[in-house]
Amino acid sequence: MSNFESPFRQVHLDFHTSPDIKNIAQDFDPEEFATILEKAHVNSITCFARCHHGMIYYDSKLFPERIHPHLKNKNLLKEQIEACHRHNIRVPIYITVQWDQFTAEEHPEWLAIDDDGKPFGNTIFEPGFYRILCVNSPYRDFLKKITKEVLETFPVDGLFFDIVKPTPCACKHCRKEMEKLNMDPSSFQERMRYGFIMVNEFKKDMTNFVRQFNKECSIFYNKGHIGPAERPIKHSYSHFELESLPSGGWGYLHFPVTMRYVRTLGLDCVGMTGRFHTFWGDFHSFKNKAALEFECFQMLALNAKCSIGDQLDPKGKLSEPVYDLIGSVYSQVKEKEPWCRGAKPVTEIGVLTPEEFEKEKDMYIAPSLMGITRMLQESSHQFDIIDSQSEFSKYKVIVLPDFIPVSDELSDKLGRYLDNGGALIASFQSGLNESKEYFNLKQLGIELIGEAPYSPDFIVPRDEIGKGMPKTEHVMYMKGLEVRPLDKTEILADTAIPYFNRTWKHFCSHKHTPSSGVLAYPSILKKDKVIYFIHPIFAQYEKNAPRWCKQLFLNALDMLLPEPLISHNGPSTLLVTLNEQVKENRMILHLLHYIPERRSQDIDIIEDVIPLYNLKVSLRLPKSVKSISCVPQNENLKFDVVNNRIEFTVPSVNGHQMVELQFK
Repeated sequence: MSNFESPFRQVHLDFHTSPDIKNIAQDFDPEEFATILEKAHVNSITCFARCHHGMIYYDSKLFPERIHPHLKNKNLLKEQIEACHRHNIRVPIYITVQWDQFTAEEHPEWLAIDDDGKPFGNTIFEPGFYRILCVNSPYRDFLKKITKEVLETFPVDGLFFDIVKPTPCACKHCRKEMEKLNMDPSSFQERMRYGFIMVNEFKKDMTNFVRQFNKECSIFYNKGHIGPAERPIKHSYSHFELESLPSGGWGYLHFPVTMRYVRTLGLDCVGMTGRFHTFWGDFHSFKNKAALEFECFQMLALNAKCSIGDQLDPKGKLSEPVYDLIGSVYSQVKEKEPWCRGAKPVTEIGVLTPEEFEKEKDMYIAPSLMGITRMLQESSHQFDIIDSQSEFSKYKVIVLPDFIPVSDELSDKLGRYLDNGGALIASFQSGLNESKEYFNLKQLGIELIGEAPYSPDFIVPRDEIGKGMPKTEHVMYMKGLEVRPLDKTEILADTAIPYFNRTWKHFCSHKHTPSSGVLAYPSILKKDKVIYFIHPIFAQYEKNAPRWCKQLFLNALDMLLPEPLISHNGPSTLLVTLNEQVKENRMILHLLHYIPERRSQDIDIIEDVIPLYNLKVSLRLPKSVKSISCVPQNENLKFDVVNNRIEFTVPSVNGHQMVELQFK
């Protein structure tokens, strides 16, 4: 396992520069470059050896034809590194992998192709460098040559290999290797499966190759998302970088979902956003400061270091206003670092990720996973996202959201977890065997009848599960399952059915038929410390956020976890995390209050910081507390111990507030 620790304040400096632009780097001044970075509190910057256009930005002896034709200073990368090192700024080196316009034009035989023989990505007459190169072709040998040249030419702090993702390639090289493995190249599913095998083999091969020349440099392979697919190959990485520009297609939920999983894999993590208003290459745009603060401070709260994406102007001069913006945020990150260094999350709920079971989908986050993440964050519960290989015993409750198939092996593991005192919540198809024929988890205490005969139908909660809710029907828009309770299984909520399903033959009003008042089958069931929902409540919450879906789930969670780690009197827009610094004998509570708003058609916006005042917080902690203070202000807070819980009031939360809880 890698012991590499990333710096906290990084910039990823894109330089994808067209060969049709002249006077490249003519205004580059190495000392000015490094001074601007230092002033902005940047302590690591990724700089380019080779970009998506296929252009090289150093004096390559092996590939002089690839040096940018208008590069005024062929020592650009060399001088960037030397200047930054003089200012104690680390410089990982960027090398593109599967996107390279120059190579795609010169060597079309190296392109990944689909079953029609067409390259993946944009067509020849569309703008873009998105045709994918196959690293199973002789292209890999070329890539090693350029990587070796970089390693032998520069003092390499790290390597950032970009665009390294599985592709269902049907080129002759992939077909040949698939047949050796008795795989069917004519099957898309088989090609996709081989794509994962092949790209992992490439990462292992390339890491071993790099280590022949440099034993210490960091190594990362980027595809824009990290998930369960990276677990088997994580030893080829020194660390993980989570590319996640909220305004660039990822959205504000991608990073917390991904980070809550990736941090369980044992490698140091970096979150990556951008200073752009939208996406990479959005020149002369600026992210709102409040948005950049939230994105960086959330990284700290979720145990990641920070990286902000920028793109260097073709003339080689950094934008001082951009680095004023970055510096205004990184100056705060620098102040907060002592309470973030080496911190580990304190959690009590584990959510199994459906991504593990989506074998044909890469870079896909299921709506059910996003829905449960929203619910748990809005209620300030402390949780990780895990997979079937994770250690279950550290969690008081495990949740299987909507679509978690249960193999015999997983059934045995969950059974042992429950036998040892754990608790479980499952919904919809979670718990079914892999072919969805029957429930493969006897502890659910239910038997499958089939699909629910009506949709929408209506949950009618009984007393405990319906706490805080009107005692009436609550519509469930997505179709559920019909199940039969077995011995000793308690019904917590019933299902009322409509007069009829809405069809062309019979329908009522605009949307759906109302309840007939007839209770037909159970909707929420409980056996011992296991609760099951027949509906896909988490996917439903992601779709249109019915408050009753969240309330029913939180009531179920309260039945199994009556004393959560954290409670407070703040709004559901408050993001709360708890981390532990073992060496410092303390815990750090992060309180963030920034509200993304859909102010535009395309993206969510954060512009305003709305302070909170006199926030009352209650924590259940394993040790006695000596002192509590707001940091980095070092403002001491009074606290009380009530029923084995620590209670205190935070005077104000102005965007982000950390609270140090020092143990005796």
